[in-house]
Parts: sequence; C-alpha cells; structure tokens
Amino acid sequence: MDIVVRQDGAVAHAGRLSWPGGALRCAIGRTGIRTDKREGDGATPAGAFALRRVLWRADRLTAPVTALPSAPIGPRDGWCDDPGHADYNRPVPLPFDAGHEAMWRADGLYDVVVVIGHNDDPPVPGLGSAVFVHVATADFGPTAGCVALERGDLLRLLADCRLGDRLVVEG
Repeated sequence: MDIVVRQDGAVAHAGRLSWPGGALRCAIGRTGIRTDKREGDGATPAGAFALRRVLWRADRLTAPVTALPSAPIGPRDGWCDDPGHADYNRPVPLPFDAGHEAMWRADGLYDVVVVIGHNDDPPVPGLGSAVFVHVATADFGPTAGCVALERGDLLRLLADCRLGDRLVVEG
C-alpha cells in the first residue's frame, strides 16, 4: 500500500495524506516538500520511503494496533542528527555526546512515531535525519521535516499498515 502525502494549498506546511482507507489533514516541514532534502532545511523529503517500524510511549498509550514491527520508547532513547558523527540518522542511547533528538518528549509529539526509510541505507551525512511520521501539534503547525497527524488519525492509519507499505511524498 502507498500512503501519499502532498502539499495542500498555499501554506508551505499544510499537507494532505491519503491511503486506500481515507484521507487526512497532516502537517509537513516548515519549508514544504523538497527533492533535495538537506539537514536542517525544514523540508519534508520527496520520495518513496518504506515504513520501518513503530515506536510509542507505553506510559501514555497501549501498543498501537499494526502489523509493522513495534517497540516502546524509553527515557534514554535518542536519535543522532549530527552529520559528523558515525551514528548519524540512527537511534542512540542517551546521554549522547553529539547532536541528537530526544525521543521521550514531554509535548506528546513522539507518543507514536513511524520510522521511515529516509536516508538510512546507508545514511549519507547531511541528507537529513530523524524524518518520521508522528503526532501533530494541536494547531497542525509546521514540522522540522516530518509528516504529522492527529494522534487518533495516526493510530487509525497504523491499523491498516503492513510491512512493504510505503510513504510516498510527492513534491
């Protein structure tokens, strides 16, 4: 199954996600969708990306219903976003001495995270890291390059997902 994301209207970070089970409002990167994604540019990368696995906060919700591999996030989970580090665009344990994202967030945005196959096989320094599908802010504000959905919508989508499915970002 392909899950298709497109920019929706004149606002750079407004998006629309569709799959055979429905169509939903989503947020995308603050600079829209780009074919030449670079670290820190605020863009959602265009392309077709495998759905790798689902991560979730077990203290906030039960395991999502999905056929994708899944695992809970813990307080020591991070993701390296430092292009100069050997673990670039890989999960890392915290504390971590290079640039990284904390996966255990107070704001709820990473309560459910879908890891996609963007720049991961192998990671190329500078071409973007930590690009996920995750929970949107209440106002669907821009992401740093991820695709974000309302939490209930993300859980609904995950129930339809299987290994081999792809996120297709059209730009």
